[in-house]
Amino acid sequence: MSPDPYAPCLLCPRACAVHRSGGETGFCGETRIIRAACALLHFGEEPPVTGPGGSGTVFFTGCTLRCRACQNSQVSRNGFGAELSRDDLARIFLRLQREGAGNVNAVTGTHFLPDIIDAWQAARARGLAIPLVWNSSGYETVDAVRMLGPHVAFFLPDLKTLDPALAAFWFNAPEYPRAATEAILAMAEARPLERGPDGLPTRGVIVRHLVLPGKLEATREVLAWFSGRLAGRALLSLMSQYTPIPGQTLPPPFDRGLTRGEWDTALAALEELGIEDGFVQDLEPGTEWLPDFTRGRPFSSELSRMVWHAGDGEPTG
Repeated sequence: MSPDPYAPCLLCPRACAVHRSGGETGFCGETRIIRAACALLHFGEEPPVTGPGGSGTVFFTGCTLRCRACQNSQVSRNGFGAELSRDDLARIFLRLQREGAGNVNAVTGTHFLPDIIDAWQAARARGLAIPLVWNSSGYETVDAVRMLGPHVAFFLPDLKTLDPALAAFWFNAPEYPRAATEAILAMAEARPLERGPDGLPTRGVIVRHLVLPGKLEATREVLAWFSGRLAGRALLSLMSQYTPIPGQTLPPPFDRGLTRGEWDTALAALEELGIEDGFVQDLEPGTEWLPDFTRGRPFSSELSRMVWHAGDGEPTG
């Protein structure tokens, strides 16, 4: 990596090579200035991540993938967020700890990776003791995974698809299957699964897969890959929450949520492939739970407790 990792920027597999330090934006939509939408205690993550006090989740602005139906599109695609210095970010990490978070959960932070690590180390020097969760699309370079390895307790990557055509449609990245599988295997190497005395995971990799309507064969392909390459080395989280964003036009079958029959088919594939170690969402159709990051409380009070919002100005603490 060059002395300035943002110029040229090669932090993600798109390798835009733009000079973000000079104010240029990459595919992610961001310059090198850190931006984030909010920080909150999140109670809706997988149990090892949520813990009793909630996961201290920071939603970074911009995204290296920018999926067409992203539930966080206000942040990932539309640029909602406030500028933060590295010291601001370190203070947010420390404030999350004071509010009872069991970890710091960095959501889609790849394009700010060097500054996040710097802020993390600064916060550790000032008393931060909770672990780091790296919550990403899976679209990472192996070099990025190696940079993160010494700092991360849980990698929480998506594995969206192994179909290059589907990856090209959703996020203009036909190389996503290759990049994501290489990165996820590197994550499993860097952070082997560990369990506490109660048997619950304390470190490791949790691979998320969102089932898409009408694409059960793509889900089966992902599950078969996981079973063959990561069974016993990582956990799987199968997700049912695909929901078209209101007002967005998508072609069938992506203009609807999952049916009960589709979800049951995905669950049957899990059983057939012998994948038992992990998590499964309930099928709950509807848009009521979709976040609105422009509000002071993007998620419901049952799912979260706000710690800092972009509308608050400079973080304190």
